[in-house]
Amino acid sequence: MSRALLIVDVQNDFTEGGALAVSGGAALARNVSDHIESHPGAYTLVVASRDWHDATNSNGGHFAPAGEAPNFVTTWPVHCVADTDGADYHPELRLPEHTVHVYKGRGIPAYSLFEGAAGAKNAADPADTRGIPELLRESGITAVDVVGIATDHCVRASALDALSAEFDVRVLTDLVAGVDADASARALDELRSGGAVLAHSGEVTDA
Repeated sequence: MSRALLIVDVQNDFTEGGALAVSGGAALARNVSDHIESHPGAYTLVVASRDWHDATNSNGGHFAPAGEAPNFVTTWPVHCVADTDGADYHPELRLPEHTVHVYKGRGIPAYSLFEGAAGAKNAADPADTRGIPELLRESGITAVDVVGIATDHCVRASALDALSAEFDVRVLTDLVAGVDADASARALDELRSGGAVLAHSGEVTDA
């Protein structure tokens, strides 16, 4: 079984001090980095996603209109604007040299890593024309570990899409951080009911 590590949105705007800060985000960045370095043989591929939103529009209604409060369900404060510090990976996230970088949003709402494009920072840029499931399968991937931010939003969406694409999905519950504790618990229950395995990173072994 060839396994990929999917790292969802470990970005400055989703960690302490960011526009949509999640408590524990900085520690998660360090812990994901330590996990990668402690398991050099565990993953055939590492894939990391980032929200990458346009600065000049609402990104399909994803950003709340000026002067209106976001509802934090379908509308959000301005965050992860392309080529800004907020969209950068957290500085303590140390990624392998050959990480596949996925950019999602780019003018539209997007939550799942699987909604993004590999290698295309902007909608007009050349992109890997393969969808993420195809990219993974062509690398021989049959199973994925999912980590990142936020458990109750983009981690949930990414893991559900991985299940829908018929990968074996494992969520490393000590390497995710959520906005709301109750919603995060419900998200993990939903993923387990859908066929994902919930595990601790200490259970991961090198191939």
